[in-house]
Amino acid sequence: MSPVAHTPIDRRSFLRLTAMAGGGLVLGHYVLPSAGAEGAAPAAEKVNGLFIPNVFIRIAPDGAVTIFSARPEVGQGIKTSLPMVVAEELGADWKSVTVVSGQLDPAFGPQFAGGSMSTPMSYAEMRRMGATARTMLVQAAASAWSVPPGECVASAGAVVHTPTGRRLGFGELVARASALPVPDEGSVVLKDPRDFSLMGTRVGGVDNPRVVTGQPLFGIDQRRPGMVYAVFQASPVWGARPLSANLDHVKALPGVRDAFIIDRTVPAGQLTGLVPGVAIVAESTWAAFSARAELKVTWEEGRFAKSSWDDFARQAGELAAASPDSPSIAEARRDGDVDKALAASARVVEASYSYPFISHANLEPQNCLVHVQGDRAEVWAPTQNPDGARKIAAEVLGIPPEHVQVTITRIGGGFGRRLDSDPVAQCAAIAQKAGVPVKLVWDRTDDLQHDHYRPGGFHFLKGAIDAQGRLSAWRSHHVSFGSNMGADDYPARFVPNYLLLTSVLENGVPQGPWRAPGSNTYAWVTCCFLDELAHAAARDPVEFNLALLGDRDLVTGTGRKGRPYNAARMRNVVRQVAEKSGWGKPLPRGSGMGLGYYFSHQGYIAEVAEVTVSRSGDLRVDRVVAAVDVGSQIVNLSGAENQVQGSISDGLSAAWRQELDIRQGRVVQSNFNEYPMLRMPDAPRKIEIHFVKTDYPPTGLGEPALPPLAPAVYNAIFAATGKRVRQLPISRTDLSWS
Repeated sequence: MSPVAHTPIDRRSFLRLTAMAGGGLVLGHYVLPSAGAEGAAPAAEKVNGLFIPNVFIRIAPDGAVTIFSARPEVGQGIKTSLPMVVAEELGADWKSVTVVSGQLDPAFGPQFAGGSMSTPMSYAEMRRMGATARTMLVQAAASAWSVPPGECVASAGAVVHTPTGRRLGFGELVARASALPVPDEGSVVLKDPRDFSLMGTRVGGVDNPRVVTGQPLFGIDQRRPGMVYAVFQASPVWGARPLSANLDHVKALPGVRDAFIIDRTVPAGQLTGLVPGVAIVAESTWAAFSARAELKVTWEEGRFAKSSWDDFARQAGELAAASPDSPSIAEARRDGDVDKALAASARVVEASYSYPFISHANLEPQNCLVHVQGDRAEVWAPTQNPDGARKIAAEVLGIPPEHVQVTITRIGGGFGRRLDSDPVAQCAAIAQKAGVPVKLVWDRTDDLQHDHYRPGGFHFLKGAIDAQGRLSAWRSHHVSFGSNMGADDYPARFVPNYLLLTSVLENGVPQGPWRAPGSNTYAWVTCCFLDELAHAAARDPVEFNLALLGDRDLVTGTGRKGRPYNAARMRNVVRQVAEKSGWGKPLPRGSGMGLGYYFSHQGYIAEVAEVTVSRSGDLRVDRVVAAVDVGSQIVNLSGAENQVQGSISDGLSAAWRQELDIRQGRVVQSNFNEYPMLRMPDAPRKIEIHFVKTDYPPTGLGEPALPPLAPAVYNAIFAATGKRVRQLPISRTDLSWS
């Protein structure tokens, strides 16, 4: 592996270095370079015959366009959609575009994939990238024809002189465009969205042919010469460490190269990096898994060995009954006088909601490949956070981060799990001792019992309805495992008398972001309790919720980290989904419709579920209708539909089936037979998606469509049966009715 240079050098030197290396990755994150020493804007470059106006675009003399996609592809379609933005502004012919995954390099800027941030962080920049290159190609053509640039347009991979119809392909303009200075931002004009011809259409994923034919794209597919295979046995009890193991026996098993204890924690004291355990290195994955079946470890189980979900629930109940001034209870927000409003109300509703820990259950299990050579290392990993993978590998190996090269592979499911890099830490520690390339693979039990889980939680609620049928007070006590509702989380700011109390239960459970973190449970609690209050007020739930959203358009945030809430956008999607779903239509007993809506990851989304529940309690989700506002532009209609459909299916799977039980400091479930996922016969019979374009910057779609699903289904179950269900998942409750 070649050394990584850190001496500051100019942009042209970067390009020449890459040319010497054979035309590899273009280093340097430059869309709008600063002026040169003498005030002249630097020119673009022609490296190995390519026109390279910026780090994301290359155009060859034959007209072939290469666009680099720098963010990890997790199935969210970003490898297709962001290059589409570039190609649209460039005026490229999408059929002539090749998309290449850019590997970890500061030239590309931020390269993580999470929080539905890829589109909002990159959309404007990608447009400028494409428009800058287009401007230079148009100038090159205008110069060749001696005509004003304003008479020329770029389209379908060529520049056309509109008065005469003359045409020059992009490839024919490479040499001339490479000699031009890169224009400054002020002179680059973006396309009018009305002229978009690629964005907003349905485009298949650029990797689809390789995915369906089984090409080696994913982390688990990676191979290197001389590679060995490894498994890592961590304690089923979080925070434990190995005292001894039958290593001699394991080393003597067929195909085993080595077995050893790793007794350190990186970062120190954490449960989400390298944890103590036992490594087995073998000649095949089968040999490693087979040897682990005979591994016997004595563990020092630590202070969380007696933790259980039943005990957590007991502690939550005690906190709910405690005085608000208890040292275990914090006041997160107080508006008005809740006690007075409750006392003066016409109706008070009280309820408690609970939800379990759940796993990410990625289809591709955790894996990593690492080769350590002296003070250098190469990592191949399906990571959502490649810079985090680089840093944890460097820390484990005791080398500088710049000595770690990370190759980002395609990812077979992330949902936030692969923002953490504990498999990289484990594999790095094993590879350092092995001295050859090591491929680490987890099995399904590893995945379920050593995940970084979506936190469970408990909500204890009181709501007051006044004589006019309005929501006059809301009191909530959220008992969590470390991450509580925030002071601005809905319906804060919309109820005149509002109190939010929070408590945290001591625990050793590793936790992490799960699709739509926080929102995925807060929406369920909030919208279900609002539905209870609407029925207590004898009002239609849609009308009741629209009244709660009020007549303000933008509701400002509070505090240092307060977020504004666009009530007008939310009212709009609620009205849209009510209209499109046929809200209020007569349905037979056993069928019902329910509403869910939430602001999550900058998206405003409302959903209506229509369900049927048989008298014996069998649930069928007949239809889900979604109204989706994620701004002014849907980049790839096919990808956007896929993300909403996937969110609805994923949300239904979690709401209906998924839960993890904790006993004696460990997860009980070990595989899908004990942790059932949604099957095709139980998927919604029909999903209808209505995108609502608004005059706001485009935002992401990987997460915001998930939170409204659970409350929509639960509220529909109540409408169908009269049964109010206040625990996740649905499978815990008998839905039968008579």
